[in-house]
Amino acid sequence: MRIPAGMAQAIVAHARADHPDEACGIIAGPAGSDRPTRLVPMTNAERSPTFYRFDSGEQLRLYKELDAADEDVVVVYHSHTATEAYPSRTDISYAGEPQAHYVLVSTRETDSDEFRSFRIIDGMVSEEDVEIIPAGPDVAPVRTGAGNQPVSAGTDLVQS
Repeated sequence: MRIPAGMAQAIVAHARADHPDEACGIIAGPAGSDRPTRLVPMTNAERSPTFYRFDSGEQLRLYKELDAADEDVVVVYHSHTATEAYPSRTDISYAGEPQAHYVLVSTRETDSDEFRSFRIIDGMVSEEDVEIIPAGPDVAPVRTGAGNQPVSAGTDLVQS
């Protein structure tokens, strides 16, 4: 999976900001392209350190927006706060986007971030390489957090 550096950093920043609860969100891209162009942080409706669920109202609005913009979900991401960045049985059972990359970030260590990507299809998990790339001209500026401020570019990522 190829992901712009700013998006990878924003996912880690979101995971750190929501810790000790799991953070979650998606990255959208042009329909059929598998190209991540727009990061959308979501609210974890469970507000739990061990489980995430998108807020249903946000999810409904997001999917209507994706349809209107002819976009697909390219990445579904969430964090694990006390375990490795690997899909749990629950993550696998709830994986409902077979075209998507499932990115997991572990925030269990305070000084490093484990950032991994998987495909989950029909209950089968396969890890894939992550390539951090510069943002292209079609990538929306990554903004998250209070006041919709840009995310700092100083995060170090550990890829497995």
